[in-house]
Amino acid sequence: MDLTKPNQENVVYMIEQIKEKLRMVNVDAMRSDDFPEDNYEDLMYLYEMVMKRNSFSPSEMQAIVSELGALRK
Repeated sequence: MDLTKPNQENVVYMIEQIKEKLRMVNVDAMRSDDFPEDNYEDLMYLYEMVMKRNSFSPSEMQAIVSELGALRK
């Protein structure tokens, strides 16, 4: 998958991967449809950061979820 091209399919993929990696309990709260392509670069940065890490502290998880919330429309 070529994530360098901003499109809705890539947004969906990155959101799903982030939810899986973070093992989010309330996955319905983060629907990929809620993330516009306008924020693609920010979402890509967050996606890359999350995928590089193996574990997260509770405060890091909270910060990531907060940032995702800010990127939603």
